[in-house]
Amino acid sequence: MSNDKLRDLHSILCEKLLEKITDPDAKSADLNVARQFLRDNGIDAVPTDDSPLHKLIEEMPFDAKPKVIIKN
Repeated sequence: MSNDKLRDLHSILCEKLLEKITDPDAKSADLNVARQFLRDNGIDAVPTDDSPLHKLIEEMPFDAKPKVIIKN
């Protein structure tokens, strides 16, 4: 497969994923596919003040520090 075709395929997949996740009826599986697509392409985010990612982290019911298990 040529590089042009691979670029086109990648672009089309990205557009379709965007359509899926912006649909109000998006399923968790759709979001997971989009998450994996971003991860596979080295796309990540750093939470900044007032960003949606920061707000999501703040709402998570987990302690900021990981729990340490001490073995005796």
